[in-house]
Amino acid sequence: MRRVGLIGAGFIAGVHAEALRLVPGVAVSAIVDPNDAAAQALARACGAAKVFASVDAALAADAFDCAHVLVPPPVHLPAAEPLLLAGKPVLLEKPLGASGAECAALLEAARRGGAVLGVNQNFLHHPAFVRLCRLIEARALGNPSFINCIYNVPLRQLTARQFGHWMFAMPVNLLLEQAVHPLSQIARLAGAIGEVSVRAGPGVEIAPGVPFHASFDASLGCAALPAQLRFAVGQSFPFWQVTVVCDDGVVVADILANRTFSYRRTRWLEAIDGLASGARTATTLLGDSARNLAGYAGSTLHLAPRNDAFFRSMRGSITAFHAALDAGTPPPIDGAFGAMLVDACERIGAAAFQPAPLVAPARRQSAAACDVAVLGGTGFIGAHVVRRLVAQGTRVAVMARSVRNLPAVFADPLVTVHAGDLRDATAVARAIGQAPVVVNLAHGGGGATWEAVRDAMVGGAETVARACLEQGVRRLIHIGSIASLYLGPQERPVTGATPPDPQAERRADYARAKAMTDAALLAMHRSDALPVCILRPGLVVGEGGLPFHSGLGFFNNEQYCIGWNNGRNKLPFVLVEDVADAILLALHADGIDGRCYNLVGDVRPSAREYIAALGAALQRPLHFHPQVPRLLWLGDVGKFLIKRATGRGGAPPSMRDLLSRGLTATFDCSDARQDLGWSPVADPARFRERAILVHAG
Repeated sequence: MRRVGLIGAGFIAGVHAEALRLVPGVAVSAIVDPNDAAAQALARACGAAKVFASVDAALAADAFDCAHVLVPPPVHLPAAEPLLLAGKPVLLEKPLGASGAECAALLEAARRGGAVLGVNQNFLHHPAFVRLCRLIEARALGNPSFINCIYNVPLRQLTARQFGHWMFAMPVNLLLEQAVHPLSQIARLAGAIGEVSVRAGPGVEIAPGVPFHASFDASLGCAALPAQLRFAVGQSFPFWQVTVVCDDGVVVADILANRTFSYRRTRWLEAIDGLASGARTATTLLGDSARNLAGYAGSTLHLAPRNDAFFRSMRGSITAFHAALDAGTPPPIDGAFGAMLVDACERIGAAAFQPAPLVAPARRQSAAACDVAVLGGTGFIGAHVVRRLVAQGTRVAVMARSVRNLPAVFADPLVTVHAGDLRDATAVARAIGQAPVVVNLAHGGGGATWEAVRDAMVGGAETVARACLEQGVRRLIHIGSIASLYLGPQERPVTGATPPDPQAERRADYARAKAMTDAALLAMHRSDALPVCILRPGLVVGEGGLPFHSGLGFFNNEQYCIGWNNGRNKLPFVLVEDVADAILLALHADGIDGRCYNLVGDVRPSAREYIAALGAALQRPLHFHPQVPRLLWLGDVGKFLIKRATGRGGAPPSMRDLLSRGLTATFDCSDARQDLGWSPVADPARFRERAILVHAG
């Protein structure tokens, strides 16, 4: 039995552990991660006997025979090098290294240690791509002559403006994170990537002096065949297709849809051939689609093991690596292949993008000099609040989990930036310093379980509240959400005095945690005189936010919104600048401690109206699909019963939560107008301009 150590306990480590359970002759024996809670959780899930905080400690204990290195790319070298020097076989997640120099160091370490080095380029084992390769290798359509790949995919971090992610630090990092997938497929078919000719798409500035290019077109001179790559991220329609032109047809692998099909001739005359060949292609597409649906149903019902295309690609790559170890042969995707891909990314990046200029760090000041501390100040609402404060000449301390690639306002001399997590009491206290007023916009993060969500959101808010009490803060302005309230049908309008949902346990985790947070802070006001005011924004829209708000309904994709109801009721929208106005007014308003105020604007289009206006502005065919809440609930009940029947847990669906999501309650925000002096935008044309047209580019 080969003992496997997982170096890193993030999301992808769980997928590796699941795949390894299906590989004969191996078992996960150890988890290595400095985050002990994450390591222990993964160890329990996969039956690992030991947990270590460092690679050195695990090597000293001889805890495994082989390692899967699953840490972020910037730490591939320090994590994998000691393992290779110790002679341990290593499977590294892509990319092999964060640079060509790091790849060379890893290859040298493998040579010196006599260790096997493989790279998990799992999409080479994607089922659709494997079927394509078989057709090409069998010369089923004659000799291949040209390869074209279109990689047109969304990018969650780009949509969420999480520009502190490693892939935005340098232009080449995006290629190392994303482009290695299609490039690996091209290299598998056409040979090592040689000469490159690249044209970059338009760039945008994501931070002062930091350009970002979301697309490029490359012509690649490979060892065996010419190839082209269209690479684009942040796209609304996901499409990833590999096309190989052959002497007697064309074969296509649709990666995201897991379909492989071909265009061929038949024996019939041209007039009939069009129908016959089209029917053959259509039959193949229909067959693959039906098999995908059957596989999904079988896996969901636990009638078959997990078999989605991504997992099958991971299982195939991991199985091939361990099969090579068993046979004593080099892995099919080795360190040299991974280094070639990194080199190709660097050459494409050099040809396409200008090097990003060095950006001077934000000027730092003493936290004691700040007038307001804004926690979570780099987010959607926070950035607007900080801009307004700076415009007024206010000295601001900002804390956020990531402080890289921030907008220009955060480099202003009036702003002090702190990196920190809401659950770190020391970091929170340091960010607050001597500021008399604290604005808490950070929600604390989430988690896969209710306990994790509660600990992050409620626990984070309580950490901030205790720090405010200890440091004698004059006022804590906590930014909650109307999600903490019950917003289904009711006789009376919802006001700031409306308490958090008294049946919060029947709500989804986010709403439940928001309600608990409000209740906890108000209890601390009563028991400890916490000087807190809670502001609860409605559906916040505007510049820097997402146009496809979940308050409208459930988006299976951007084009189709599945409504929470018939979509005719007026929704509690509010412009982000109006929320920023309310926060600034609350800094100095009298008599608002222990009070809650809902922030809902005067312009309140329905879901149908908003989707129609957004589609017109974006010139896209967006659709709203009305639903009956009772039918939605019955559908959720069916899913719940299937989960229970197949041994999976989860809370039963709640009709109360669905009705609350429909937002049919009416709002009366006269208390915010009177006590804060708040006056949100009332002109529909102005609302349309600031809420919808800002997304039209």
